Amino acid sequence: MKMKVGLRTPSLKRSIKARTTGKLKRQVKSAVNPLYGKKGMGFIKNPEKSVKNAIYHRTTFGVGDLVKTSTGSHKKKNSN
Repeated sequence: MKMKVGLRTPSLKRSIKARTTGKLKRQVKSAVNPLYGKKGMGFIKNPEKSVKNAIYHRTTFGVGDLVKTSTGSHKKKNSN
């Protein structure tokens, strides 16, 4: 499989789904499975998929990333 590089194709449906998956659902999963949501669990559960996802997220960027960098570049750093 060829790995994607560059801009990720935006999906409105997936974006809405990610934002509306409820806090309650995550709390229930966390109560049932004490390892749910812990750092590194993806690698233990499925190492091949985890490595591919890590590479994918380092080599691609989304529309949200573009917005963050364009608005963040205008802010000056405080030297305190």
